[in-house]
Amino acid sequence: MNLSERLQSVRKRAGLTQRELAGLSGVSLSLIRKLEQGEREDTRLETLRKLAMGLQVSTSVLIAGRRDEGDTVQEWEAVRDSLLSKHEQSEDPPTLEGVGRAVAAAEPLFTDNRYADLGILLPSLVRDADALGMPGRRVRSRVMHLAGMVLISTRQFDAAEIALRRAFDDATGRVEEAAIVNTRCWLLMRQGDLPGTLALASRWADDIEPRLSRATQEELAAWGGLLLRVSTAASRNNEPGKAEDALRFAQAAAVSLRIEWAPPSDPLRTFGPIAVATRRIENYMVEDRPDRVLALSEKIPRTGPRARASSRNRHRLDVAKANARLKRYGDAFEILQEVRAVSPEWIAHQRMARDVLGRIVRKRRSLTSEMREMADYIGLDY
Repeated sequence: MNLSERLQSVRKRAGLTQRELAGLSGVSLSLIRKLEQGEREDTRLETLRKLAMGLQVSTSVLIAGRRDEGDTVQEWEAVRDSLLSKHEQSEDPPTLEGVGRAVAAAEPLFTDNRYADLGILLPSLVRDADALGMPGRRVRSRVMHLAGMVLISTRQFDAAEIALRRAFDDATGRVEEAAIVNTRCWLLMRQGDLPGTLALASRWADDIEPRLSRATQEELAAWGGLLLRVSTAASRNNEPGKAEDALRFAQAAAVSLRIEWAPPSDPLRTFGPIAVATRRIENYMVEDRPDRVLALSEKIPRTGPRARASSRNRHRLDVAKANARLKRYGDAFEILQEVRAVSPEWIAHQRMARDVLGRIVRKRRSLTSEMREMADYIGLDY
């Protein structure tokens, strides 16, 4: 944003008219109008300071356009330390069965996007899993995989890399390894490494490709999930042919599977016909075809077996983005509210939610109190 756009954005977020800002800041109404219309860019720092005082933000917000953000790294320091520490033997050592039950109880917290609760549980869970030694490889891999997925969701990418590496080292089978690789592809995607995602997902999809007539459900889900990663990365990398080919093969796996299913080797993720359909919709949004997004989204069932909450939420954000692109700002904001009501912790970490709301903020002359509150909640930059 330039100065005129930033000033308009901050003023609207504060719920002020130009005249009200003039009264609060002591800056003339005519100058504020010129600034917002882009007629004046050589504004003195003292004028910006007065405007900032009226808006109750720091002057740097008007200059640089970013608010001070809390450092979330500290929130996850205990989890990171548990992944790196050598844990002392306890006088009351954990049992394999006990840790297995504990991780089974923790996994629904992830599918419900309850990250704060997991941040409290994970350090102890990692410590107990480490204490199991070699007999605990399978359950420890499961704990580390869970930790990796939580850390990716909360944008703690370096710590997620450590957790996934440990999960892979302890994996006891090929489908378990494929599930962890799928998550590593997600990590690479969130870091913006499209070539790395394509290379890793394609290699593993080729390596584990099953014969459809004899494939188990787990093999179909593992292969299909990796193909969806290939399609997503290829679409974003402007390789539509490769994206469509991967979706076609994933569709074949989904038809063979017939249901939306979370396999034992990857219980936090589902694969099936709905997963393929929503990924196709996601690709259409990447290709800037909002009309196709809205048309196909009508065919996604709202009842019966469905994808996990985060996958459903991600699909709903695509629909919100399509509505915003078509200037249906009320519908787009309604979807943001819907997703927040279901998964408040999840939406706070979603860049797409901020992008959608940012478009709404820029295009509206004024904001409702609900829009201003949502902007603060998801950390929308000024």
